[in-house]
Amino acid sequence: MGNDKKILEFRGSNYLSIIPLIIFIVFCISFFVVFTFIATAIISSATGTSIGTLFSGFPILYPSGILLGASPIYLAGAILSGAIFGDNIAPISDTTIASATSQHYKNKEGIADVGGCVATRIKYALIAGAIACVFFFIFGGAGEADMAGEEILAQYTNPKGLIMLIPVTILLAVAVVKRNIFIAITWGIVSGTIIGLVSGIIDVSDIMSVQDGTLSGFTIDGIKDMLGTVGYLYAVAGIMGILDESGTMDKIIDSLLNSKLAETDMGSEIIISLGIVVSSLCLGSANGPAIIMYGPIADEIGRAKNLHPYRRANLLDGVASSIPVIVPFVSSFIFIVITCVNGLIPEYPFIKAINPLRLATSTFHSIFLFVVFAFSIFTGWGRIYEGPNGEPVKENPEKQKVNMA
Repeated sequence: MGNDKKILEFRGSNYLSIIPLIIFIVFCISFFVVFTFIATAIISSATGTSIGTLFSGFPILYPSGILLGASPIYLAGAILSGAIFGDNIAPISDTTIASATSQHYKNKEGIADVGGCVATRIKYALIAGAIACVFFFIFGGAGEADMAGEEILAQYTNPKGLIMLIPVTILLAVAVVKRNIFIAITWGIVSGTIIGLVSGIIDVSDIMSVQDGTLSGFTIDGIKDMLGTVGYLYAVAGIMGILDESGTMDKIIDSLLNSKLAETDMGSEIIISLGIVVSSLCLGSANGPAIIMYGPIADEIGRAKNLHPYRRANLLDGVASSIPVIVPFVSSFIFIVITCVNGLIPEYPFIKAINPLRLATSTFHSIFLFVVFAFSIFTGWGRIYEGPNGEPVKENPEKQKVNMA
């Protein structure tokens, strides 16, 4: 009995000694998901393109994250969240430019400047991003790869793979300096190919080869993976034309303009938000085209209440980057993520297809960006009006004139 008790105590102490190691491993895995969100946010912020960030982020970050034991669904959500983060605040993003240039001043000539819009909207994005980081950290380490991690890592781990961090660093650096995703990806591909060939990680046949009379290699695979997305974007353009010519969009807009909500400042902001959501969903969550189409209506509604062009532009871009992005079976972003993941499956057998419904609930930045803007609308936080000379002010000068009269 005495020896058995000592054995049990020894085993118990061994199990307890493993707990800190398990906690540390889970911490590292969860931190990788947070790092993925931050890295993709930097790329998209520097380049201004969400789609380019998705196509450059998934091949690099997704397989390695799964091998480490990260949750596939939350890892995918982190990449999509980072792509949307930069699309919302990047000065050279099409959505940023479209939202700013569609909003005119009431008390002076001109349109909202991009710099002013970015400066006033970044607080919304940072708050939503910070909350998203917490949730990615909590849920990101709940992957399945850790159940059979030793076998997977033994099969796919190659110490030489660390060398491939060099082209990743080059891609990030060029993206930040040049602010052009196409230049950054080109540098990343070229440097990665050269380093891979020199180190022996890949050979010439991996780039392009002919097998059984069929072209293969990552060059051909990349072209094939893009064909579906190109076809989808053509369909979105066709939908835009049909809605515009048929007058369907005009009918939707008129119903919003004639509602009782337009009588108050908060109600006007709700109309702007609802309008951009409906417009985005009708266009497959293509937020840039949706802002271009609905922007003039938001301009008219906002100017009637003397809302500052910055505020109107921020509502347009912020709300368009939230709920519409994550609506399954409608969102082009969800479609692109599924395409990216499915394109990796033939090369990495441990990658499994992901459920679009679960992806929608794991894209935390878009979810919390909607929450932040909803809070802003209903509480008035961040609401600014246009001053006599076009300057942003917290109190509506027109209401002050009425009260004085």
